[in-house]
Amino acid sequence: MSETSDKQELSLPVRLRKLFFSTLYLSAFTFGGGYVIVSLLKKKFVDELHWINEDEMLDLVAIAQSAPGAIAVNGAIVVGFKIAGIPGILVSVLGAVLPPFVILTIVSFFYTAFRENFAVQALLYGMKAGVSAVIIDVVFDMASGIVKGRDAILIMIMIASFIANYFLNVNVVWIILVTAGIGAMITIFRNRGEKGGTK
Repeated sequence: MSETSDKQELSLPVRLRKLFFSTLYLSAFTFGGGYVIVSLLKKKFVDELHWINEDEMLDLVAIAQSAPGAIAVNGAIVVGFKIAGIPGILVSVLGAVLPPFVILTIVSFFYTAFRENFAVQALLYGMKAGVSAVIIDVVFDMASGIVKGRDAILIMIMIASFIANYFLNVNVVWIILVTAGIGAMITIFRNRGEKGGTK
């Protein structure tokens, strides 16, 4: 069954309810920053619910990364809009920000106790390894999608971006701006080539 028919079979209130509880659940159990929730959004909405295909998810992640603000919230916004328009944005953002808001409010009242608690420190130390594994999974998923497309230009851009950031310490903002510009030029040239070929 296609993603379009899956969504069309569900009424808007049902989709909004699923969207809210999905983002609420993912946000409540996501540790390690926005890149972790991106992986979980993909698994939920691409692999499980089939509401978004993999190529669209990569585009949505690129938009979320490029926009200012927290990537977790940006990701929820673009996914929510794709699935249910403006109501989807409101519902998904509420689901994404509610758990950290509640948890951080509680933690702020007991910050000193948490900071000095050996058990809490041990838990956080262990979480670092798990979070690292999830981030590696995100990188592998996104990179494999590009490699499977066998687009030599995109593969070169990906490798060059990694080298620029990891080895040359180029600011991520510049990498995003340059790669966005290159992507726009490639798309324009390809579209012109296709139009020229159909004439």
